Amino acid sequence: MVDKTSGVPVHRQVAADLRERITTGEYAPGDKLPSERAMIETYGVSRLTIREALGILRAEGVVVTEHGRGVFVRPPASIQRLSRSRLSRAARAENKGAFLADAAAQGFTPSSSVRVRFEPADERAAGHLGIQPGDEVTVRDRVMRADGLVVQLAVSRLPRTFTRGTAIEEVDTGPGGAYARLEEAGHTIGHYAEHVGSRMPTPEEASALQLGQGIPVITVTRVAYREDGTPLEMNDMVLPADRYELTYEWAAE
Repeated sequence: MVDKTSGVPVHRQVAADLRERITTGEYAPGDKLPSERAMIETYGVSRLTIREALGILRAEGVVVTEHGRGVFVRPPASIQRLSRSRLSRAARAENKGAFLADAAAQGFTPSSSVRVRFEPADERAAGHLGIQPGDEVTVRDRVMRADGLVVQLAVSRLPRTFTRGTAIEEVDTGPGGAYARLEEAGHTIGHYAEHVGSRMPTPEEASALQLGQGIPVITVTRVAYREDGTPLEMNDMVLPADRYELTYEWAAE
């Protein structure tokens, strides 16, 4: 299976063979690769060589490792994020706002994990939210998945003066999400502003998103404003650039 006289490092030959098997469909998206022991026997190489080969494929974003379960062919997850009606009241009324709208339009199964905490606002958050540094904010830290694959990290910060006593401070905010709860509390949303950028991920982000080496992330910071212009929420989103397309549509006026 490998030619130790070819001059090509053995671990790269193993990686090339596994890559070819994945490309031809022998190992389909979501499939578990054979165990290290099985690959050692198949290729006649050491455990270190197999691990080096898998490291190449992980860096390329071809496979992902799930601790305690094994190595899997990375499933494709290309998401079009259409900024048109995703934040509308109508979408929220149908519980199809934002990420749920993307899921409904593209047929993937959405899931997320949420952590809620409270912290003093730093200067950046205070600037976006129109409050003083040190003022208390409610933080909703979310990991969002499409068909089980992490595709977005999102951290919302809201002045606690707007969230105290509401379901926004709970893990489950209820139908329509945090924006619906804000409006129920009398904070009618007037408009949103999004600031889009890109950068290389932090080590923590690369790990959480299972990014291949050299893959950048798209950053989106959205600020929601009340009708009178008061900022209500700042949401920092991190999206893998190899899995997202941002699409913006608006009416000609």
